[in-house]
Amino acid sequence: MMSGLISSSIALFLSCLVMSLGWVLAKRAISDREKSSPFECGFDPIKSARLPFSLRFFLLAIIFLIFDVEIVLLFPILASMTKSISLNLMYALFIFLFILIVGLFHEWNEGSLDWAQ
Repeated sequence: MMSGLISSSIALFLSCLVMSLGWVLAKRAISDREKSSPFECGFDPIKSARLPFSLRFFLLAIIFLIFDVEIVLLFPILASMTKSISLNLMYALFIFLFILIVGLFHEWNEGSLDWAQ
């Protein structure tokens, strides 16, 4: 009974100490202009918020995300191929890679991968 009271008191004291320390340190950081500005991602917080966003940058970021998800989908297939090689698994892998390569060539021919023209 007594040890539970002591450990509860220590836990309460430590949590109050950490909260008060965080509150004191946060008061000092409020005056920082960059952290308190509402804009992010390289936009200047002094200018207008209605600046045009680069559509080419957005499209390139979407393509990056697609190929990043592709790696996540390929990894389990490749990891399972180390145990045993299945013919159905190989067909699925080649079809998946074929679709991705066709999509990559389509984006390339469309000009989406050219950053500067």
